Formats: sequence, C-alpha cells, structure tokens
Amino acid sequence: MPERLMEMLMDTWTPLIILWITVLPSIYMAPMNQSQVIPSGSSTGLKRLNEEQRVLNRSKRGWVWNQMFVLEEFSGPEPILVGRLHTDLDPGSSKIKYILSGDGAGTIFVINDKTGDIHAMKRLDREEKAEYTLTAQAVDRDTNQPLEPPSEFIIKVQDINDNAPEFVDGPYHATVPEMSVVGTFVTKVTATDADDPVYGNSAKLVYSILEGQPYFSIEPHTAIIKTALPNMDREAKEEYFVVIQAKDMGGHMGGLSGTTTVTITLTDVNDNPPKFAQSLYHFSVMEDIAVGEPVGRVKANDLDIGDNAKSSYDIIEGDGMDIFEITTDAQTQDGIIRVRKPLDFETKKSYTLKVEATNIHIDPRFISGGPFKDTATVKIVVEDADEPPVFSSPTYLLEVHENAAINSVIGQVTAHDPDVSSSPIRFSIDRHTDLERQFNINAEDGKITLATPLDRETNTWHNITIVATETRNHSQVSRVPVAIKVLDVNDNAPEFASEHEAFLCENGKPGQVIQIVSAVDKDDPKNGHYFLYSLLPEMANNPNFTIKKNEDNTLSIMAKHSGFSRQKQEVYLLPIIISDSGNPPMSSTSTLTIRVCGCSSDGIVQSCNVEAYVLPIGLSMGALIAILACIILLLVIVVLFVTLRRHKNEPLIIKDDEDVRENIIRYDDEGGGEEDTEAFDIATLQNPDGINGFLPRKDIKPDLQFMPRQGLAPVPNGVDVDEFINVRLHEADNDPTAPPYDSIQIYGYEGRGSAAGSLSSLESSTSDSDQNFDYLSEWGPRFKRLGELYSVGESDKET
Repeated sequence: MPERLMEMLMDTWTPLIILWITVLPSIYMAPMNQSQVIPSGSSTGLKRLNEEQRVLNRSKRGWVWNQMFVLEEFSGPEPILVGRLHTDLDPGSSKIKYILSGDGAGTIFVINDKTGDIHAMKRLDREEKAEYTLTAQAVDRDTNQPLEPPSEFIIKVQDINDNAPEFVDGPYHATVPEMSVVGTFVTKVTATDADDPVYGNSAKLVYSILEGQPYFSIEPHTAIIKTALPNMDREAKEEYFVVIQAKDMGGHMGGLSGTTTVTITLTDVNDNPPKFAQSLYHFSVMEDIAVGEPVGRVKANDLDIGDNAKSSYDIIEGDGMDIFEITTDAQTQDGIIRVRKPLDFETKKSYTLKVEATNIHIDPRFISGGPFKDTATVKIVVEDADEPPVFSSPTYLLEVHENAAINSVIGQVTAHDPDVSSSPIRFSIDRHTDLERQFNINAEDGKITLATPLDRETNTWHNITIVATETRNHSQVSRVPVAIKVLDVNDNAPEFASEHEAFLCENGKPGQVIQIVSAVDKDDPKNGHYFLYSLLPEMANNPNFTIKKNEDNTLSIMAKHSGFSRQKQEVYLLPIIISDSGNPPMSSTSTLTIRVCGCSSDGIVQSCNVEAYVLPIGLSMGALIAILACIILLLVIVVLFVTLRRHKNEPLIIKDDEDVRENIIRYDDEGGGEEDTEAFDIATLQNPDGINGFLPRKDIKPDLQFMPRQGLAPVPNGVDVDEFINVRLHEADNDPTAPPYDSIQIYGYEGRGSAAGSLSSLESSTSDSDQNFDYLSEWGPRFKRLGELYSVGESDKET
C-alpha cells in the first residue's frame, strides 16, 4: 500500500514540478507588460510590476502562461486551486475585476474576481473530458470596461490510473486442428484501457494466461494465443476453456487488470482408421429372396467425425463374390450386403465372404501410422424354400401347318419342381391368351394339341401362356409364353390384283398392248410367287386378242388386229386362267372386260359408248346429262309451285248446302284442359270432310309403335246408324293405337247450313233461316241409340 501511494504522488506532482521549472525562468527573464498572467504566490513578480508601472506605460504583454493542470478524480473538503490570474495593471486597490468564460466557467471552474484565483468545484474525469478551454479578462470594476484584450488558456485534466483493461469482444471462441505442432496459431485477443496511453504506464497492457496451461500459451504484448502442447487428441478431449488476463502499468504491481475467456475446440483430422465391431458376422437367407434385396448389415466404427469417418465397403475374397455385393448406407455408414444373383438351396447351401472397410478421405500426415482399413468375415447360410415349378425353357416357339388335323400334337412343354421333395406338375392353358380355344394341352405331359382349324391367311401367329402348378401346393405356379407360328400351305388360288377393265381404241394397231394385269395369291410360298397365265382351251385361238407373260410376273393383253368398231361390238370378255407354282398348284379363272372406245390420234380415250355416234357434233355425253338434269329440276319446281298455290286457295271449310249432316257429341266430363286440345288435329275438326284417315294423338306417345290403320271408308247417306256405330265400336276395340282414355274434342266448326252460325240454332225459335229440320224425325232414334251406347260405358271409344 505505501508503494501504491508513492506511485500516485509521483504521478500527480511530477508534471507540476516540471511545469514550475519551465515557467519560472521565463517570468524573471521576460519583460513584464501591463497585462500578464502569473502564478499565485510570486512576490518578486509583484515588486517588479510596481517598478515597471512607475517607469513605463506599455499595453503589449510580454508573455502569456496559457496552460494549467488539474488532477482528475481529486476530491477534498475544499475546492482545489487550479491557478491564479493577475494583471500588472492591478495596484492592489481592488478596482480590477477578473472575469472567466468558456468551458465549464461558473460551474466547474470558478474565479475569484478580486484575486484571480481559479478553483475546480467538481470532481473531474479525464476519460469524460480531457481539457477545457477558457478565456480570462480584466475589467474595471466600476465601469466594466475591459482594461486589456481577453486572454485564452487551457486547463488540462491530468490522468491517473483509474480504469482497468476491458476485453470488448469477449468471450472468444476459436478452433485449432487436433494433433497440431507446438506454436500453431489459435487466435488473438484484444483489450482496451480508457486511461491516457501517452502519459505514464496507465494504459500499457501486458497479457498472461490464468487458466489453460500447459495446453496453450499467449504472447504478453501481442495477445496471440498458440498451442503449447504437441499432439492434442480430439478423441481424448475436444474442448478447452482458457482464461486470459490483461494488466496495465506494464504488468507491474499495483496495476489494474481485466480478464476474458477463450473456448478453444479441437477440430477433427482423419487420424483413426475404421474398425469392425466384430470380426465374424453370421446371416441366413431364404433361397427365394429377390435379386437386390438386403441380406444383412455390417458396421465399421470410426472415432473420427464427418467426412473423416466415411468408409467404403468391398468384398475382397470369398466363394460368393459374384453372388453378393456390398454397398454403403450414406446415412448410417453401414455396409449393406445384397443378393446379386438368384440363390438355389439345392445347388449351394452357404457362402463365406471377406469384406473390407476403407476410409474415403485419408490424411497423408497419418499414413505412416498404419493402414486406414479393416476386414471382417461374413458367413451366409441359404435356407430351403418351396419354389414354383421351373420350365425347361424361358420361352417356347412351335410351328404347325395351317392344314394340320384336329387333335394333332403341335409341341410339348416340360417343367419340374426344383425342391428336394419334388412335387408332380400339372399343365394348363391360360384361356385369357386363347379366347377362341384353338389349342389344348395334356395336363400330365404338357403336349399341346390343335382344337380348331387354323388359317394362316387369317392369323399367322398365336401367343398363348402355359401354366404349371404343383399338385401338392397349388400356390406354387409358374407361367411360360408359347409362340405358335402357322406355316403356309398352298390352299388359295391366285386371282387378279384388282378388277381390271381394258380400253381398246378403234384406231388401234395390231400387237398394241391393251392392258397389263397382275395377280395376287394369299398364300406365302418360301420361294415367292410365280404365276402361269393362259386362255381358256376353247379360246386358245382367239381371233381378237393374245396374251404375253412378262418377266415381272405380270401379263400383257395385246390386240391381234386393227379395225375394231363400237357399232359392231362394244365389249369383249376375255377369260384368263391364273395358276400358281404350289404343290399341288391352285388356279382360278378371271375375266377381263375389254371395252372398245373412240380415241384421239395420239391414243387418248374420248368416248366408249355407241350413243356417241348420234350426238350432235361438239356436244359430249356429260353436257347432255347436265342439260337433262336442268330440265328435270325446272319441271319439279313448276309442279311444286302449282301444288302450293292450289292448297293456298282451297278453303278450310267446305260449304255444301246440300249436305246438312252434323256431328253431335255428348260430353259427360269437364275434359283435361289444354292437354285435350292437342289430342286431335283442330283443322280436321273444323272441316269434317277434310281428312278421312288416322291421326295419332299429339299429347302422349305410345310405348309401342304400330303401323297406322287404314282410313275409315266414307259411309253413304241412308246407312243404318246402328250398323255404323257397331262397326266403329268393333274397330275401336281392335285398334292397338287407340288411346285408352276419354278424349274431349273441341269443335270450331259448328255445322254446315246453320243460319245462326251456332249449334244452338237447332233449338232457336227466333231463327229466320228457311232450313228444313225434318231430318231430325228420321235420325232422332238413331241419335238416341248412340246416346244409350255412350252412357253404358263406351265413353273411351271413338265416336
């Protein structure tokens, strides 16, 4: 503690002593003027001031003391005296007033206006403000008139060691690879000190490690942290906690200090090889396992992490290198053993493999330490499984001639049970592949026979599927495709490729080729088609035409002479026999039609009809047909026009004064409204003589459609009404198109010859008509009979 106090006193008074030594010689050597700033307590200066005042009257000051010091953080019972201002114009009569202005004047710094003493009123902090700029002036106390120009000076706050070092960026995190050599750079830390770095040692820092030795070290002045211990192993310890101290005063006793922490993590390097958890692995697998399915997993552990722990697996030895394969699981880093080829318990029951795990990313620095790989042995046992039958071939190709006999054997398929306890096999045809059931198979021996005739020209190939099933276990089924090719036999005769019609010019020349014809044959001989052409025996010496076989298997028809005439014979028929080269050969007779035509001089056919001779010169048959069609069209238009005009002029109601017959209908119900208004053709009701035939109802369509019945024959006048009604009732009973319900007929026609224009005229007493109504005496009983029939229940019949 005494040493600390001594250091503080030295730091405080040393600057003042240096300042005193610097200022005093200047005071005694420099001439004083009227305005001078002097330190307090200088009696010699005051004496010389009085002497100079009596001799000289100068306004220019000789020097200015422009800097003062005050110690920071100083506190005491009284304000601290910073300094004194004094002018040579002050005779000591208290007529001069000192004024202080500037930074902190009146608050932090206060001046005695009589003596010029400046005191610091508050505790100052250099780190908050290091210096203050003030202005001093002497004025007349009575008039406040300035006695001299203002004088500016600075008060500096003198630093003391009152701030400890701080690590602003802490705490720190750093990484360094494991197995690093001594002195490998780890990181750098930085501390700051708020004290004055240019004054004393208050901000001079020294760094040291409090915790973290002997693994790491730090340079005292640069704060660089390095490794201090070789071959630090991450797998042994991954993280280190280091405490760093920064101390000011150059690290000497009494200085202030601050600390921070640095967390240092060792990063991984590939310094460890993979290692299998066990040296021998055992797996068992069923023989019917699918190719690509996993058998088991092996794992080589690696103490490293990340990419340094990744390994690849390989099968390096064993009797199943071509049967199994091993791959790496990217997520778990396991080695997955999979089936590469089908297994067979009956062939081989176990396998032994040697697998190897090797690091993918190898660090060259550690290769000398040993190989970064490990091996293990894997034993795989194959277990027996009930397997389906196995065909002797994966596919079958059979051939049969299209004329093969029914039930003849086409071919045979064979299959066996691969299991030790062999089961009998039964064969069948998948009928989805033989919908027409053209083939059969023997369930015991697998012989395929023909069930229906074949026709190569209809279907050349038949693809069926044969099913083999174990008799002891029907779930064990195998299938095999069988392709059956139908072989050709010569069972089709050749014929013309198309219907030929040849044209012969009247002005043709002898030997001229009229037509070239070709033949086709539905058969397909191995050596291709070769056709023979000939005329019928009875037409071998045809006087008009001859034939010639061409090299391209076609036939040329040639004329024997010229001078053919359409007037003499317009068409010639030439039968030709076509034979193939099959065994036995097939032949057919095709007839070629040769038409004699009129041709131009260069042989272009113009007309082949005899009527062309009687046509006007320059008018062709096509033009004549066009003219005739126009004439027919005009006639049709005229007929339609006349018919339409007649229908238009025909009255809707036929007025015949001599026909006084009227229809009287009795209605016992109120009808069905608008529906019954469309039951019959209203125009017919308006004109009873207009239509005498069947008119179907328009409101309801019958479920069954019948032919319309014949129109009712008109009844001559004077016929018996009873007979008329009975006939109509009989027709209604036997008419399937008659509606089975009552119909209300609305009549817009009220009868012919009615003077009043209404049916009510029959009972009108005021009618002026001369019409004779005596006919009622004759037809009254008949209408009465009609009413009786209607009331009995025949209301649904047509009346």
